[in-house]
Amino acid sequence: MQTRKLGKTDIDVTLICLGTMTWGEQNTEQEAFEQLDYAVAEGINFIDAAEMYPVPPRAGTQGLTETYLGNWLARRGRRDDLVIASKVAGPGNGLTYLRNGPRLTRNHIIEACDASLKRLQTDYIDLYQVHWPDRSTNFFGRLGYEHNPDEQFTPIEETLEALDELVKAGKIRHVGLSNETPWGTMEYLRLARERGWPRVASIQNPYNLLNRSFEVGMAEIAHREQAGLLAYSPLAFGMLSGKYLGGKWPEKARMTLYERFSRYTSDRGMEATRAYVELARQHGLSPVQMALAYVSSRSFVTSNIIGATSMEQLRENIGSTRITLSSELQEAIEAIHQEFTYPCP
Repeated sequence: MQTRKLGKTDIDVTLICLGTMTWGEQNTEQEAFEQLDYAVAEGINFIDAAEMYPVPPRAGTQGLTETYLGNWLARRGRRDDLVIASKVAGPGNGLTYLRNGPRLTRNHIIEACDASLKRLQTDYIDLYQVHWPDRSTNFFGRLGYEHNPDEQFTPIEETLEALDELVKAGKIRHVGLSNETPWGTMEYLRLARERGWPRVASIQNPYNLLNRSFEVGMAEIAHREQAGLLAYSPLAFGMLSGKYLGGKWPEKARMTLYERFSRYTSDRGMEATRAYVELARQHGLSPVQMALAYVSSRSFVTSNIIGATSMEQLRENIGSTRITLSSELQEAIEAIHQEFTYPCP
């Protein structure tokens, strides 16, 4: 399994990262263990979780994902072999049951990290990420930005200083961002440079054939600042597999079960998906593996976060690392992108 350097750190992470947000909702603990055993056997060393998981978030399941991962780590004794990432939640998203509504203040961050460490049954988290900004800006599918000069939000300075405190305490090793904008990323980097606080090692944002918005603004930051992309939703919630085409809604599939996952179901999204699926089949490839191989081939990507609810899906996803896209196929992908530019934000 190919590895890439996590930012400017001394950590090498595998090109494929195992995502976990279905554990505790669509997957049982036994199924989570099976996924972990297989992924690690295939050479994957990078596991990504979050305090709010599983998704869709609910008070009754919050924290189960980290608990499952912690139980596996305790039983397998593989902690030092793996790079464990988790996230602290920002405000909103209906998480009123979590610390009476999470914020990115010092007290919230310290409390969240301690709770995650307890669930994970570990003394440290390798990469601790801010799940989304405290301020209102364009993330979670919003492309336009509307400025509110009167908005009250936790200053990035307070958030990063709290993360610095966690690093100095040995509770986390490195800091990452998620669902962040160019301005927010550069502000974290500026403060790190000026105050000697932890430097952003990675940016976990959505990136797939239906949503390549990371390429505008963020890709240059990823390169020049050595803060690479941890690409989430590389299959656009499974849309790019083609299983939803033709009005199909497979039983137990994520977008069949949960209305909240509607980001990639627009008419333009369906049309673009059909074009990519047909292209993959013309070249004798699985649409899943073509879509994942494309994400993994981008020079600004540090790791490609896959998620699966079945072992069949997991095997196919990991198998994408054995696919090399020809120059002809890449040109054809770009031609479709020109026709369907950002069909889904």
